[in-house]
Amino acid sequence: MLSYWEQDAWTQYDFVVVGAGIIGLSTALSLKEQRPQSSVAVLERGFIPRGASTRNAGFACFGSLTEILSDMQTNGEEATVRLVRARYAGLDVLRKRLGDSACGYEQHGGFELLFESNVAALEQIERINNALRDIFPSAAFHERNDLIAEYGFGTNRVKAIVKSDFEGQIHSGRMMRSLAVLAQERGVMLLWGADVQAIDHEPTAVQLHLKHNDESLTIRAAQAVLCTNAFTSTFAPELGIKPARGQILMTSPIADLPFRGVFHFDEGFYYFRNVSSPHGERILLGGGRNLDFDAEETTALTLNAAIQQELERLLREMILPERSFTIEQRWSGIMGFHASKLPIVRRTHERLVVGFACNGMGVALGSTIGADTARCALGE
Repeated sequence: MLSYWEQDAWTQYDFVVVGAGIIGLSTALSLKEQRPQSSVAVLERGFIPRGASTRNAGFACFGSLTEILSDMQTNGEEATVRLVRARYAGLDVLRKRLGDSACGYEQHGGFELLFESNVAALEQIERINNALRDIFPSAAFHERNDLIAEYGFGTNRVKAIVKSDFEGQIHSGRMMRSLAVLAQERGVMLLWGADVQAIDHEPTAVQLHLKHNDESLTIRAAQAVLCTNAFTSTFAPELGIKPARGQILMTSPIADLPFRGVFHFDEGFYYFRNVSSPHGERILLGGGRNLDFDAEETTALTLNAAIQQELERLLREMILPERSFTIEQRWSGIMGFHASKLPIVRRTHERLVVGFACNGMGVALGSTIGADTARCALGE
């Protein structure tokens, strides 16, 4: 049973955001920016965010050439251009909100490796650059085949490289910690270990029933916001958001690593980058869920041995041919995907709003979708 003090000070809020990932914290910050006097709480079931926000590859990207071409086939050119614009704008908001140092932002560019099967995409560079010309200061993509030999990639597989000067990379853990610190500085209440078991709607409020170990707590709010990414289907199954696990490995430091930046191939299903550390440059490599879509449609934070084995093979044969390396860490993260790959900001009940945008692009879209979600919760 709660004391009077606990009940009076900890259980009543104007806005409660469920999920302390990038969209959840960005939504809370936007609510405080737009309505400073409101009381805002963020509920996170883990001790730290445990979805994709702290377990991703740290790509500050807007989409590779072949990924954008694929999106245009699915959603059309106009919708895809809007989405790329939102991604690029979201990265700008994130950098301005936190500062590059606080989120570990580095801009070495983004690169896509093309193979025999998709090298024909080079013929579409001019068309895509024209479609995106109002978004970027100069052409979004240009061919850089000279980098294949310079970076030491396996020429039996890599036939071309497309570069974008405007993509970057972040330190995901530093970014999320900085967002949490900033939210607390702005007066947002962060409650960790708060697992929402159920949501009930009243005429004048919404009740969120929480559990932590053997303890239970009910919090009431005028408005609740779901920013739970892959876990949204628990409370809003009608939206059709599905989990997608991403496999990642990281090497120990590699002497004289010849490249810096974020790299994509196979329409973004695989991705790798350098990671700077006090002991040297490492390679982070992730992806491969297209090898086993059914198994990777899960919220279990476990490893898929077959995919991890394929990632190692790609390192050995294509990324670091004829060089030795040691795998130092492996992990997985849970992304959320929707069939359209388009953001979802929607009021699903009079007092409940859902903000979802990721589809593998949470770092880019999180800040702008957080602002949109806040406006929706405010009734704007």
